[in-house]
Amino acid sequence: MPSSAATAHPRYNALLAEWCELLRRCQTDPESAPDQSAPDPAPYGRDLLDRWAEPQRRYHTLDHLVAVLIRTTELTAYTDNPDTVALAAWFHDAVYRPDREENEERSARLAEHALPEAGVGADRTAEVARLVRLTVTHTPAAGDRNGEVLCDADLAVLAGDPAAYAAYAAAVREEYAFVPDDVFRAARATVLRRLLDLPALFRTPYGQEQWEAVARRNLVTELELLEA
Repeated sequence: MPSSAATAHPRYNALLAEWCELLRRCQTDPESAPDQSAPDPAPYGRDLLDRWAEPQRRYHTLDHLVAVLIRTTELTAYTDNPDTVALAAWFHDAVYRPDREENEERSARLAEHALPEAGVGADRTAEVARLVRLTVTHTPAAGDRNGEVLCDADLAVLAGDPAAYAAYAAAVREEYAFVPDDVFRAARATVLRRLLDLPALFRTPYGQEQWEAVARRNLVTELELLEA
């Protein structure tokens, strides 16, 4: 049965329907099973939605999933395969425990296990897993259009208005409530500096034009507050 936390989300039914439509399209890969014999997408969608609604999450929640899906749609013109990127968005933080490392790797492995079982072809499954692993560093290679879109969509939260960014930063701190303040501040500052050291936070032309400057201002402001 789906978790009550997941089903309580106002977009639960819409998200499940969106997942089912997406997976049905991807089950028609020439290398995968014929459409009539493909598994029902709904149980896979409910499992993913339950994962995104787990109680340890404060930022990496269903709201984050919704936001990334919206951004990948917004950036559709810049990707080579929108459905593959959308699948990667669904899986990119499907496994998330703030007290563990390798969440992205675990999420990629989940995709590698679940997608073939759900009737998705090997090539698309491999690309989804590659994209999920790319969110460790958010540094897609030049010309990696799928990677650029997923990474830009995932980082778009950095370009929120001051209130939205403050809410994001507070939610991240809540996820790491078990970490002492001094340790968290040092670790968070390291993450912010790593992001600021990137030649560009965003790789698509849209992201660079619409989000880059605002995101950098937000990161600098948060870093100054941490080091005050």
